Amino acid sequence: MYRDNTKKVRIGDVFIGGGEPILIQSMTNTDTADVEATTEQILRLEEAGCEIIRCTVPNEAAAAALSEIKKRIHIPLVADIHFDYRMALAAMENGADKIRINPGNIGGREKLAAVVRAAKERDIPIRVGVNSGSLEKEIIEKNKGVTAEGLVESALDKVWMIEDEDYDNIVISIKSSDVLMCVKSYELMAKASKYPLHVGITEAGTLISGNLKSGIGIGIILYEGIGDTIRVSLTGDPVEEIRSAKILLRSLKLRRGGIEIVSCPTCGRTKIDLIALAEKVEKLVEGYDADIKVAVMGCAVNGPGEAREADFGIAGGDGEGLIFKKGEILRKLPESELLGALKDELDKALL
Repeated sequence: MYRDNTKKVRIGDVFIGGGEPILIQSMTNTDTADVEATTEQILRLEEAGCEIIRCTVPNEAAAAALSEIKKRIHIPLVADIHFDYRMALAAMENGADKIRINPGNIGGREKLAAVVRAAKERDIPIRVGVNSGSLEKEIIEKNKGVTAEGLVESALDKVWMIEDEDYDNIVISIKSSDVLMCVKSYELMAKASKYPLHVGITEAGTLISGNLKSGIGIGIILYEGIGDTIRVSLTGDPVEEIRSAKILLRSLKLRRGGIEIVSCPTCGRTKIDLIALAEKVEKLVEGYDADIKVAVMGCAVNGPGEAREADFGIAGGDGEGLIFKKGEILRKLPESELLGALKDELDKALL
């Protein structure tokens, strides 16, 4: 397993790499200089299950805001830096637990060296981030286009720049919006380097397309034993990224905890409003912290069987349904009472 053998890196008070649990990241989409808005969003992300948060630092106001933001949140804070090495220095001075840079656009070797020295003084990890959209012209020409091999070459070039400054507290990401290119890039990098890998499909898209592309790409990479931390990049509320990442990790048996919902797709046999009921159940279980399965089924074909295999379940009938608990039928109720009855059972068992 690649992830069992990567370098262990500390970010704030958490660790990635070396076989540590895969951690979930997101990125704020607020103006970082707006402390109130950024903090409010991070706290919502924390509540959803975010474990590392990244904020862009494009100017001095954003860098200065990190100090106050850090006081109000409870997860490691990563500063995202482009073009101006001084923002990396300012972010570290204001408490960033990690910085994300592309050494190729930070302003040259001398300025990169200044950033590495500052990181070394504070033992702050540097994430080398390379994206297919910003690959160097000479590498594109050499490989006759943007390729997985080119992405890995570019990333390793940047890693060597940092290693030349006698520093190896490094994390690598090599992202592309092309799912298969991204998968191949991580496969190649896992064989070429022992640094922990941050995995994601960049610019994946909106909620539906972004989740599908991320599920396929990140899922393949993780299943191959590659990846130490992930971000599901979606165009929208970043809280959705956390929900998707948790489902992805649970589906691959890489994380336990959190209630898993199993619900049928409905068909002509369904005689209750199962779609609305399943959505309400999904919302209901967000309030519980437990490692259990809840089934919401619509008819007698698979319903009773699935409900019996779950810790709790609803099996729909004709305007009514059965409440199950670990294979035992508890009672039959009208459709309008099923959600409340399920809540009562969850409360009794989990609160």
